[in-house]
Amino acid sequence: MDCRHFGQCGSCRVYEESHERQLSIKKSRIENMFSSHMDVFDGRLALFSSPAQHFRARAEFKVWHVDDEIHYAMNALEHKGVVLIEECPMVVDPISELMFALLESIKSLGMQKKLFNIDFLSTSSGEIVVSLIYHRRLDEVWSEQAKALAKLHDIDIIGRSRKQKVVIGKDYVTEVLDIEGNKYHFKQIENSFTQPNARVNEQMVGWALEQFDGVGGDLLELYCGAGNFTIPFASMFERVLATEISKPSINAAKDTMLLNSVENIDFVRMSAEEFVQALDGVREFRRMKDIDLSSYRLKTLFVDPPRAGLDAESRAFAARHEYLLYISCNPETLLRDLSELSETHDVTAMALFDQFPYTEHIEMGMMLKKR
Repeated sequence: MDCRHFGQCGSCRVYEESHERQLSIKKSRIENMFSSHMDVFDGRLALFSSPAQHFRARAEFKVWHVDDEIHYAMNALEHKGVVLIEECPMVVDPISELMFALLESIKSLGMQKKLFNIDFLSTSSGEIVVSLIYHRRLDEVWSEQAKALAKLHDIDIIGRSRKQKVVIGKDYVTEVLDIEGNKYHFKQIENSFTQPNARVNEQMVGWALEQFDGVGGDLLELYCGAGNFTIPFASMFERVLATEISKPSINAAKDTMLLNSVENIDFVRMSAEEFVQALDGVREFRRMKDIDLSSYRLKTLFVDPPRAGLDAESRAFAARHEYLLYISCNPETLLRDLSELSETHDVTAMALFDQFPYTEHIEMGMMLKKR
């Protein structure tokens, strides 16, 4: 990827080497980090690459006011001020084609007053929700301007200010992913977590599905989000029980289940810690009143935790399962968790997913089987 802002914009923090060379460096880093555990894993680290450019379907830009003009801006490298953005080759084509024309339309409609952020959420096919974030209250005049803007660019618009959200159209997009030759539809809500790199996401879910081949039974998933993994996983198990603490995410997951005509998933809005308490009979929850936990055969656990990884109680709970699939956005906490889990489990597969090219960020997958 060529970008005139390399070395200045803080969004891409690694730019000296080619995309391929950067990925090779990440692979070596992970192999070195996990070398002490290679006695429990005799396979190879699977590598899944991103497109070199136009890969990011979710993006956030500052709006920088210079006299009567407005510009996109990002924090400068090492946080030394901001860089005014004239191009962004990392965003997917639909965002790239829209973003600067949108800025001109915002100016021509007079919508720039106290506008300080523009966020984009796009699908591969070009369905886009744009969030305009202000330091002022949005009134009826703004709403009429936003309707004109939405019609002009065939987009949905969210206006946000303190304690205010104005929806022009809808506040979600529906992404279609091709996973192992099957099409899945996913409802992705503005301002909620979604996987930002659709092509790597397809590979990541596909790899995860391969790990469950022949496992069968029922699946327990903690931190299920909006069902990114849950929906495809349903085809591999008799039943899936999935938990998530975020209300918007769990609602999106239920809608996505209907979109894909999946019927063997129970979604429960509760934290991982609460679920363990419910499963072990420590506490009773009204949210679980319609679910018969004793009827599940939960020998398989899938976790995709936040960067902090699993806490001590969650690691102990994970170790109780015959099969454990762990997706991690932080190799350091995965390594820490593996140090304990390797006392009971063997690693049967490892993978590196390059969700965020031109950064140090690494996404990993690990399959473990109880000895």
